[in-house]
Amino acid sequence: MTTARHRRPAIGGAQRRQDEAGRQGEKTVHELTLAENVIAIAEAAARRAGARRVTRVRLALGLLAHVETDTLLYCCRLAARDTLAADAEFQAERRPAQAHCGDCGRQAELAALPARCPGCGGENLDLRGGEEMKVVDIGIS
Repeated sequence: MTTARHRRPAIGGAQRRQDEAGRQGEKTVHELTLAENVIAIAEAAARRAGARRVTRVRLALGLLAHVETDTLLYCCRLAARDTLAADAEFQAERRPAQAHCGDCGRQAELAALPARCPGCGGENLDLRGGEEMKVVDIGIS
């Protein structure tokens, strides 16, 4: 059975970027939406400062942020097309999660999951923090 191919109708910028990202074989809608918000934040900061372009955007991603770092950076470059951030360098760093051990009471930073308490080896951890995604630095000129 054959299927007819139809020409795609003209679509807006955000939908076009999602379409292009989808053609990359990635599940990037979540990251693309986050990237578009990052670009909006960077552009707003640049405009408030009277800058003509964004040169760098540095992000901090918590260990539990449910974001693929490489995909997010790719989507930032994609979303930045035709904006003040078109030539910006995008960087991301992972930040550890915080945990409290219910067995020994120790506070700990977790750099990876699954995790055990570094004090007693227990698995009774109450995760606190590590879900954040922040724009920590914006370079402008």
